[in-house]
Amino acid sequence: MGCCASNTAGGSKANRISRWRSTGIVGLRDSKLKTFPDEVIEMERAVRTLDLTHNKIADVPGEISKLINMQRLLIADNLVERLPGNLGKLQSLKVLMLDGNRISCLPDELGQLVRLEQLSISRNMLIYLPDTIGSLRNLVLLNVSNNRLKSLPESVGSCASLEEIQANDNVVEELPASLCNLIQLKSLCVDNNQVNQIPDGLLIHCKSLQNLSLHNNPISMDQFQLMEGYQEFEERRKKKFDKQIDSNVMMGSKGLDVGVDK
Repeated sequence: MGCCASNTAGGSKANRISRWRSTGIVGLRDSKLKTFPDEVIEMERAVRTLDLTHNKIADVPGEISKLINMQRLLIADNLVERLPGNLGKLQSLKVLMLDGNRISCLPDELGQLVRLEQLSISRNMLIYLPDTIGSLRNLVLLNVSNNRLKSLPESVGSCASLEEIQANDNVVEELPASLCNLIQLKSLCVDNNQVNQIPDGLLIHCKSLQNLSLHNNPISMDQFQLMEGYQEFEERRKKKFDKQIDSNVMMGSKGLDVGVDK
């Protein structure tokens, strides 16, 4: 019986790995894993997507650099405290989801992920972001909400493709002036921080900006309305709202949210 059971388990594992190789998708979500699976590392170039969401993995091994064709890495809701520096060798990576871990800092080598489009690391313990983040010229989404950030680096203004920044629930006191360089930026959310002013020129230069959310910050609505470019920003925001109504999108009971507490 033991022999048969062993053969069955071995066959099942072989079939699973064969399926992973044929699709390039390794799905191990909710698998009660405590360590990074060796069989995944051994697949090397075959891995395109790796989903390890909601396990109990505490360590990401340096050997992850062997997965050089991986485009999507999902390790949300684990126990990860640090990332290896050679993560930067994953030159094909486009999506990196690290939400709900225990990460306090990111390696400088993060900036080597030049194809990265989405970086989400909310609900961690970050106290700063590396300056090298400015090298992520293809980054479209940056989500660093629910951390311990006191600031965003000036280099973030070099992320020329950024369309959305989520930095809610931190302790950010000042937004970098370089945000004015982000001409593709559509949404900036920094609710529940300590922001008391917005960079001069933000509403003028960020001509794509349609959503600016600053609830529960020291900045007042009066300050916001006095900013140069406020009227143009309002027109863009209302135009977006009108399109949502025309598309029968359900709106909240507040209707058009001005994004700043009165």
